Amino acid sequence: MANLRILLVDDHEVVRLGLRSLIEHHPNFEVVAEAASAGEAVEKATQYQPDIVLMDLRMPVMGGVEAIRAIKREFPAARIIILTTFDGDEDIYRSLQAGAQGYLLKDMFFEELEDAIRTVRAGGRRIPGVVAERLAERVGGSDLTARELEVLGQIVRGRSNKEIASAFRISEATVKSHINSILSKLGVADRTQAATTALQRGIVHLP
Repeated sequence: MANLRILLVDDHEVVRLGLRSLIEHHPNFEVVAEAASAGEAVEKATQYQPDIVLMDLRMPVMGGVEAIRAIKREFPAARIIILTTFDGDEDIYRSLQAGAQGYLLKDMFFEELEDAIRTVRAGGRRIPGVVAERLAERVGGSDLTARELEVLGQIVRGRSNKEIASAFRISEATVKSHINSILSKLGVADRTQAATTALQRGIVHLP
């Protein structure tokens, strides 16, 4: 049986080394390339056309979600498994919407990774129970509009209504309207809770 060819994508070399060591001990898995950035991941995926791409979610310059979309554009047959420490429901939702077929947390056992690789290679999806629960919470919630996401990002960064209004060239009354809608959709009572929830769920990421 031919080996399953795997591309590793993570900006931390020690993580890639650890994964390579684990994977190459498996008789039917082979690491054909590594990438330390999302841009490099797109190049390597197109060049090597691996059976599976194992990708971290948070990387500098271009994040994992953007990388998934870029890889899918260049290599539509790509099968991508997110391997990350982040379990925010928005991160999960965006990754799967972008085209990932699996989402694993880095504290999983190798047997789970092995099962995910085989399942995704066969055309299935692999989402652990705890991740699926987070995804269900996200799907059951109300979507924020593009402008509400922008306003929420400003709230997380500690901007006042006046500063937000100035940044987007809108009135403070409009800002207040957006904030009220955000609080309602997130199910929170105030700006502080909105900021905390946004960070916990992965809706907004700080640099």
